[in-house]
Parts: sequence; structure tokens; C-alpha cells
Amino acid sequence: MILSITFNWLIGILMATTRNRRIEFAILSVGVSVDILVLGYYKYAFFLTANLNEIIAPIAALRIPVHEVALPVGISFFTFHAISYIVDIYRREADALRNPLDMGLYISLFPQLVAGPIIRYHDVASQILHRSNNVARFSSGVERFVYGLAKKVLIANTLGQLADHAFAVPSGELSMATAWIGIACYTLQIYFDFSGYSDMAIGLARMFGFELTENFNYPYISRSVREFWRRWHISLSTWFRDYVYIPLGGNRASAIRVKLNLLVVFFLCGLWHGASWNFVIWGMFHGTLLVVERGRFGKLVDKAPRYIASAYTLLMVMIGWVFFRAENLPRAVDFLKAMFGAAKVRGIAPQIVPLLTDQTYVTLVAAIILSTSALTFLAGDCVSRRFPSHSNEPLPQFAQTLSVYSNVSFVLVVRALAVTTALLLCSVQLAASTYNPFIYFRF
Repeated sequence: MILSITFNWLIGILMATTRNRRIEFAILSVGVSVDILVLGYYKYAFFLTANLNEIIAPIAALRIPVHEVALPVGISFFTFHAISYIVDIYRREADALRNPLDMGLYISLFPQLVAGPIIRYHDVASQILHRSNNVARFSSGVERFVYGLAKKVLIANTLGQLADHAFAVPSGELSMATAWIGIACYTLQIYFDFSGYSDMAIGLARMFGFELTENFNYPYISRSVREFWRRWHISLSTWFRDYVYIPLGGNRASAIRVKLNLLVVFFLCGLWHGASWNFVIWGMFHGTLLVVERGRFGKLVDKAPRYIASAYTLLMVMIGWVFFRAENLPRAVDFLKAMFGAAKVRGIAPQIVPLLTDQTYVTLVAAIILSTSALTFLAGDCVSRRFPSHSNEPLPQFAQTLSVYSNVSFVLVVRALAVTTALLLCSVQLAASTYNPFIYFRF
């Protein structure tokens, strides 16, 4: 990471000091190429070499030596940050950092280093050099962090145990009910796990005066796969849009080229998540759905009743998550067969039954509600009823002031109680359980 910081800082300085756009582009090309090669070596060399051996071994009777390389922590994230830095300088969207320590701060900002969100340099350039902090912002960061922790510890971990046991059931013992329980729990687990980490990162950064971009916006209420990707892992989708899709031509190219661009972007998106054919298929599956939705089918989805469009979208997302979660491609195929009625076994697998406790059911219901905007809407409606902002008869000045203070006091007390309760519950859960997986450790 230190070498990446130093190298990309020098690339930025070189581009900032030249006035020739061709030379500047050549420097940019060197910088991006080196960043991608480093990422490719650490993350994909073993995968590519192993697959190449599968092809050439039967033909030439030789094998390329394969050595697994230790993956540097957060390399997928800080490499994308580095590419964003030098590209934004080339595009004149931000100035190069003169102090290498400022560059180090941008690349190694610890709250988001290992799990995102992915930061585009032009979004935080001014914050690196000029930022302010106060008690209100710090306390807001604490609140956001605790809510993210609660998502991870209280919801994602609880449902994750059930999902892990379901995906561990041998293919011959996998029933339709077990498969659907497993994928439903994993669908909610990965959302609350990843959005929880994003909330914690945003909260931690806010404590230090940084405002990071939002990463999720209730993706499971989407009415199309297109909308899903505007709501899911927003920082990754916008990064690929700005630094891959648009440079390839974006929507300005011909219809065929636009579809090809989408497939390329989602092929890379799948590969970014991990050196595995499952991730590639997951990415291409979503890319194909986006291509299909750009045609007549997409118009039918847009015109369909909300419940039909939402059900279609959620079903496609859950099918995709099977490839994302399964250990390998044959296992993913077996799991999908079980989901859609090809299982020879009926009922719920015995190893799943002990986990179906009252706590699990309560967590599952809470997760379903919290994955939608229903609670936010109801909370806003309750506050507006408790403290109406408009009235036909104006209140006296004293009454207006008292109403404002009552409103503020009520909200602060409720929020303080909610944060304190969530933190205590998380502490108890962490002390009582050793199950605390990190889904995105591979990325």
C-alpha cells in the first residue's frame, strides 16, 4: 500500500507539472496500467494460472508452477481509489496533492479501507485539505456507527448462521424448503452485513470530519434490475460508470455497443468481487439482465404493477446471490435445482431445525421490514402527527418556541435511547457469540 501511495502520488505530480495533454495521457496510461497489473498479480495470478493449466495440461503435458500469493488487505478498494485519483487529475476534476502524507490519508483512510464505500477522489479532495468538525457531527457519526454495528451483529450474524447451515447441506439432502430458507436468509444477511459495514465506515469517517458517499438506498424495493444497481453498492456502480462505462462510450454509442459495454462492465464487476467463475457468472447474469431490460422487456417491467415488478426483481437478485454464495459452480446449479422443485428430498433439513428459534423468526421479520423504507415512512408520519408543522391557526410566539423545543427534546431522547439500547444489545451479542463472519474479506 505504501508503494501504491508513493507511485500514484508521483504520477499525479508528473501530470500536474506537464502542459502537454498527450504526455499527460501517456503518464496516466502508465499509472493505470501499473495499478491494474499489481491488482491482477495479487488477486488473479493464481486463478488465471490454474485455469490455464486446465487447458494446456491435456494438450502439451506440462503445467505452469502455481503459487498462491497472500492478498494485501483492502487492495481492491485502495487500487480503485488510486485509479480514481490519477484519472480525476487528468480530467481536471481535482488538483494533485502536493504533500505525500495527504495522498497517504486518501488511500489509507481506515474507516473504509477494507469494506468501502469506494471513494472517488473528486468527492473528498477538498475534505482532505480543508475539513471541520464539531460535537454535532461527531455525535452523528457515533449514532451512524452504532446503527451499522446493530445491522451487522444483531441481524446479519443471526441470519448468517442459518444461511451457512443451509448452504452446507449436501446436494443430495437439499430440499426445496431448505434451499429457499437458505437463500432468503443470505439475501438479507449480505444486505445487512455490507450496508452495516458501510454505515460504520460513514459514521467513523464523520467522527473525523469526513463525509463519505452513501452506499445503499433500500435496494430490495427496486422495481427493476436497473433500479437495483442504482440502489445497491452505489459507490462501486458509480465508479464503474465514471471510469469504465463512460470511457467505453456509455449510452452515446450504438445500441449494440451500449449492450457490449454493459456486459464488459459487469464482467469486470463480477471479477472485482473475486477470482472465481461464480463471481464472473454472477456479474454476467446481472449484465445480461440489464441488456435485456434495455429492450421491450424493460418497458413491460416498467408498466407492470409494482408488486409484479418488485417480485421479478427480487427473484432475479436472489438467483444471482446463489452464484455469489455457493462454493463452486456445480454447487450453485444443485442449489438452484432444489429451489425450483428438482430436489428429491422434502421438508426442512434436520441441521436447520434447531436454528429456527423465536429469535430467528423475530430477526427475520425485523430484517424484512428494515430492508424496506416502511419504517422510515412510518417514523416520519408519526413525528409529523406528534408535531404538526402547519396549523390553520397561528400559535403565540411563546407556544411556537415551546413546541420547537419539545420537538427537539422528544427526538433527541428517542434517538439517544435507541442508540444506547442498540449498543448494549450488540455488546451482549458479541460477548455471548463467537460467530462474526466478514463476507467481504475476499475483496
